[in-house]
Amino acid sequence: MGAKLGSSGALGGRRRTDDELVEAHEINVTPFIDVMLVLLVIFMVAAPLATVDLGVDLPASTAEPQPRPDKPVFVTVKPDLSVAVGEDVITRDALTMTLDGATQGNRDERIFLRADKAVSYGDLMEVMNLLRNAGYLKIALVGLDGRS
Repeated sequence: MGAKLGSSGALGGRRRTDDELVEAHEINVTPFIDVMLVLLVIFMVAAPLATVDLGVDLPASTAEPQPRPDKPVFVTVKPDLSVAVGEDVITRDALTMTLDGATQGNRDERIFLRADKAVSYGDLMEVMNLLRNAGYLKIALVGLDGRS
């Protein structure tokens, strides 16, 4: 609330009765507007900085690649969604029995899974689920080396 202050008169510091304190009925909004404009500028500058993705430069790995087994077991998903173990095309129902024969029942052996580019992610996940249900949990995805 604002108040209008009167000046003391020349009558020895006494106040005149008509110089009473008068209540002002308007709010001084200039400081409020100044604060709001400063906050607006701060948020306009800070908002784009809050949504920027962080660029991360990952370090290079010095780990040696693991040696490839002498006879790796490859499971291939072809573009027509047929499944092959090695060079033999099999049905999905026979996958467990065929892998048991190829690995001599060793379910800890790594299975190399490769798929054509035309195979969807969902179809590849179905084959991975079949391998997991068969007990083969060590699965390596095979791709081309992009460092050319």
